[in-house]
Amino acid sequence: MKIKSVHARWLHVPIPYEKQHVSDFGRVASFDSVLVRIETACGLVGWGEAKEEVGSEGNSHGVVAIVNQKFGPQLVGEDPRDINRLTELMYSGCRGHYALAHGHVFPILGRRGVSVSAMSGIDLALWDLLGKHLNAPVWRLLGGRKAERMPAYASGGWADADGIGRQLLGYVERGGFSAVKMRVGVIDGDPVNSARRVRAAREALGPDIGLACDAHGTYTVAEAKRFCRLVEDCNLLWFEEPVTADDKRGMAEVRAATAIPIATGESEFNRFDFRDIAELRAADVFQPDLAICGGISEAMRIGAIASAWNLKLAPHLWTGALAFAAGMHVAAASPAGWLLEYSVGANPLLQELAEEQFTVSAGTVEIPDRPGLGITVRQDFVDRYTVV
Repeated sequence: MKIKSVHARWLHVPIPYEKQHVSDFGRVASFDSVLVRIETACGLVGWGEAKEEVGSEGNSHGVVAIVNQKFGPQLVGEDPRDINRLTELMYSGCRGHYALAHGHVFPILGRRGVSVSAMSGIDLALWDLLGKHLNAPVWRLLGGRKAERMPAYASGGWADADGIGRQLLGYVERGGFSAVKMRVGVIDGDPVNSARRVRAAREALGPDIGLACDAHGTYTVAEAKRFCRLVEDCNLLWFEEPVTADDKRGMAEVRAATAIPIATGESEFNRFDFRDIAELRAADVFQPDLAICGGISEAMRIGAIASAWNLKLAPHLWTGALAFAAGMHVAAASPAGWLLEYSVGANPLLQELAEEQFTVSAGTVEIPDRPGLGITVRQDFVDRYTVV
């Protein structure tokens, strides 16, 4: 089996105004991602997804260029089943042969950002191909799933103090979720305003529904500590990205100052970032985004770090259908896998790109046994929203 072609395209999908939400990212008017298609000489096709940033932000044009002009041409003629080998070659670049010969990485400068994002989309497509070739779901190739269904939490929560309880209860009723997540941080101004919204949410939800908070890295260390003190008695499931991902020591300081579990990872690019977080004891929950962190291959390594440090793995799944499926497969196969994020915001790439739907029942999502990632891409959707 040989790779015939590797092609990426940028999908830009507008969101109807009445379905848009506003956060510290501004008004989210579209959902953008890079779709990667790998075809073999025998006609087998694998699909992947890459992005550099979350939501409608990101250098999608740059990711497309890296895939189509750098990594893609290098992979033509290679055996797509040799995923570990191809991953090492992409990551270490012109020194990839050293990495393969010496048993450790030799990365050049492109070991973060757009380059690793591009690798993520390719890696997902390679695993999808391998699963289809062997007629097995990816989770089977990773060692098997822990259960036929996994718990999920509803991710959203932008309403003000007067409406947040009603909004989150609507999520619970929609899918029988036993946990929800709301946004806090700079969008509220002073941390006391975020705390007021959290208290309103907890009062509406009662004591038995898990409640997580996400600050999108917008607090300073002092503000994050203050927020934690204000909501210490609200029994939070976790406090996500309290400070910028660039301040890992600051995050560790926040964690040391509170009993609230700290979650992070959607802004990190590979296992080395997560190793540093573990060593600093900066988090309780790892949240790699498989369209950003290096793909399934890297996410399994990140899961191994989580397991070794007795931490939990809850992938960031604010993504399209392909990256959602990839994160689901990894969470189902990883010993540290815990919760699935389920976006309740308008996201056509999750809800319309694939023929299959990820339905929630009693707060859980089925881990399907379809080959590969288990996704059938709707070509008409791809053609309609392709930018380049």
